[in-house]
Amino acid sequence: METVQIKNYGNSVTWIQIDREEIRNAVNVQVMEELNHALTLAERDASGIVVISGSGKRAFCSGGDLSMFQYLKSEKQAKEMLLKMGAIFERLAFFPKVTVAALNGTAVGGGSELATACDIRVGAPHVKVGFVQGKLGITTGWGGGTLLFERVTKNIALDMLLSARMYSVDELYKKGYLQKVVLNTSFPEGVIEYLTPYLMQNKGVLQAYKARLLDQLDRTKIHRNIENEIHNCAKLWETDAHHEAVQAFLNRS
Repeated sequence: METVQIKNYGNSVTWIQIDREEIRNAVNVQVMEELNHALTLAERDASGIVVISGSGKRAFCSGGDLSMFQYLKSEKQAKEMLLKMGAIFERLAFFPKVTVAALNGTAVGGGSELATACDIRVGAPHVKVGFVQGKLGITTGWGGGTLLFERVTKNIALDMLLSARMYSVDELYKKGYLQKVVLNTSFPEGVIEYLTPYLMQNKGVLQAYKARLLDQLDRTKIHRNIENEIHNCAKLWETDAHHEAVQAFLNRS
């Protein structure tokens, strides 16, 4: 069964949706592979904007699937997985088309990293976002910490990472993390309605402005920082503190 769905709305929007509602759209290896393939298709199609979302209304993405990733015990095992998703996130961060994270529900841990990898973030009124990795004895490990410092001011990014708490829509909007609260919670209609002014521009204009955004980013530096982030996370991954925190979480679930 496919875990990532892709739909095209006219020639304007490519909508990529993680389709694991029953497990809060958690990421496993299959999701990684299918998400990467979906980005390849989106890069080649006629659309000007690519939207990433999740199925249902509860969760945008709950991060890594701990029921699977709990079996990764060593730094080496963790690093292999982290590098795989980190490469996808880096690809998304430097994607040639405008990318939008449409937060249909809560984004937690790696899900908050996925949202951060996109250029623009919009969300329904009930959405919450949290970089809660610290509660599991690890750090961001897919590049989301590095990218968060590019998306909001450094002091806000540091606060969001260190606090490891959930932030409400109002807080996210005030901090500049979220660009729009979509009151029409019927996705994708509400999101496409918000994007209408963008969609009035031709594809060449959209891609030109995306290129100007990418001009502002030091790709070599960001790549190096993501590698450092992955290395730090992998080292923490093999600690007893992390394994005990994961087991406690799974027991509560």
